[in-house]
Amino acid sequence: MPSQNTDEPNPSPEQTPAVEHVSSAHELLNSLRKRIGEHPELAEAINKLETALSMLTVKTGGML
Repeated sequence: MPSQNTDEPNPSPEQTPAVEHVSSAHELLNSLRKRIGEHPELAEAINKLETALSMLTVKTGGML
């Protein structure tokens, strides 16, 4: 039976707070969007956070 490689990359200590802050900001903006409805600047801010989250996901090997 072949052994499975279970080693997964972990975010570095300096990336972890950034990931938490970006995720928290994303949740807050989505909550605000639900309360006030669609707004172009709000949609742009959410889009930028989603892009940042995607970039962090790639840099951390998916360990967000």
